[in-house]
Amino acid sequence: MHGRVKLKSTAQQEEERRKEREKKLKVYLATREACFAKRKQGALDEDALQLTQQLLSSNPDFATLWNYRREILLHQETVREEDEVQKLYEAELAFLESCLKVNPKSYGSWHHRGWVCSRLPRPDWVRELGLCDRCLLLDDRNFHCWDYRRMVVKASAVPVDQELQFTDRLIGSNFSNYSSWHYRSTLLPLLHPQSPEVATLCPHRPSNSPTHSHRVCEEQLLKGIRPYIELMMMPHSIFLIRAEREEMISCVYVCREGEKVVVAFSRPVKAKAVGLMLVLDGQPQEVEWVSAPPAVQHSPVWICELPPGTISDINNEHNLTVHWTETHTHRECALYTGRTESWCRDSATDQELFRCELSVEKTSVLQSELQSCTQLLELEPQNKWCLLTIILLMRALDPLGYEKETLAHFQTLKEVDLMRSCYYSDLCSKFMIENTILKMEYAEVRVFSLSHKNLSILCHLDQLLLVTHINLCSNQLIRIPPEFSMLQCLEVLEADDNVIESLEGLNNHLKLEAVSLRNNNIRLMSLLKPLASCPKLTRLDLRGNPVIQNENVQSELSELLLLVKNLVL
Repeated sequence: MHGRVKLKSTAQQEEERRKEREKKLKVYLATREACFAKRKQGALDEDALQLTQQLLSSNPDFATLWNYRREILLHQETVREEDEVQKLYEAELAFLESCLKVNPKSYGSWHHRGWVCSRLPRPDWVRELGLCDRCLLLDDRNFHCWDYRRMVVKASAVPVDQELQFTDRLIGSNFSNYSSWHYRSTLLPLLHPQSPEVATLCPHRPSNSPTHSHRVCEEQLLKGIRPYIELMMMPHSIFLIRAEREEMISCVYVCREGEKVVVAFSRPVKAKAVGLMLVLDGQPQEVEWVSAPPAVQHSPVWICELPPGTISDINNEHNLTVHWTETHTHRECALYTGRTESWCRDSATDQELFRCELSVEKTSVLQSELQSCTQLLELEPQNKWCLLTIILLMRALDPLGYEKETLAHFQTLKEVDLMRSCYYSDLCSKFMIENTILKMEYAEVRVFSLSHKNLSILCHLDQLLLVTHINLCSNQLIRIPPEFSMLQCLEVLEADDNVIESLEGLNNHLKLEAVSLRNNNIRLMSLLKPLASCPKLTRLDLRGNPVIQNENVQSELSELLLLVKNLVL
């Protein structure tokens, strides 16, 4: 019909697009080859500059071409006058703007722009700040642009208060602009320096400066959102209030059976690198240190075996000294007559193990932060950032006293932030294990129960070196990790009602006598092989595991686990 547009079919449109793409690809490949040929020839002329521009206009992430382009520009500097160089680089900046329109987060484009500005005879920093403003208006989380802005601010000596006003504008338009909040947290200490302790713990607290007090009060009163401000301004030190333990030998354990010495450190070390030396009855011993788990270069637990007959006689008394030459520390341990084992260790407090000892001032500050976050939680009961911050503050202040509240907050976190529920489960598991270790420290017992705690992982196993009986029943554990080999005294393991499908961590437990794995997810006979390396294992309970459904399971298990006399299926 006359006067009407003829609509093409979808197949025709796709075919035309395909031909167009092929045509562009041929041009692109031909230009790329020509560009590489010029570079190989060492050509640094304007033709080469034009070729790279043609390619980078469509693909600004081609790092090799940016490098070639810089080579060309450096050469052009040597053959042109200063005014010509100025015009050349201004044209380069205009070209870069077109590249950023293609990809606003192009590493190569932003890096090259910074390089160009550093070569400009007369850089226009106001223009560069304007460019940053426009880019951040389009995407306020473009970290490439934030990095570039910091470079521009430093190079042009922009006043700190001016940048603070810039963050005010961005936060005013989008309160959840975390990039602006972070940038602001780096600016405030520059504008209002404080004493190191207060500044580290709470940089937004008022100092003695009237100007600073007025500034903080103005923000809080005018915006009327003090809890939000305090939460967003929370310094990263809150997340770092975890104890960095003093470097020391935390435990030495010696056993006549197997004639071995086990050493636990306050941090993972490499035995050969730190100069670990064993002295027995005044005589240095030539021993080979093996990590737990084996083949790990850095571990908090190291084991050595003494030559046969060295300490096996129960009628002899021995004195051992382990030297850590790197830190000039040592620990002694006496193995008395009639005793089969001995150990020497410090009873660490919760401050030494998992958190820092807080001064009265720091405690007051953290209590104030906790109160502010609690106010925010009342306004937004499902604010995940607030919930997590409250948990960390409670851990810093009193991990045992706030245990019930911590568990409740973790449950809420997993419900409101499903994508990170596994992370929250692991973090909660870590905190519950820490609390149980602290309770064990106070009781000084060798029986350790972690049952019914909904654990998803096991950690801090180096703290359980002396445990003889551990109960892991009714959790969500998927495996017994290799680090489980740190439990060198373990005799009984109860791990019923989990979802365990790997027993890798049960290799070579020389004292292990009984293992209960009822109602788990062990499917293959091969997964039970680690148990065959436990010479004292006599009792094994596998009821409720898929593996027992296999034909001839009884005979196969008897063949695999020769020493197990009490096999419950």
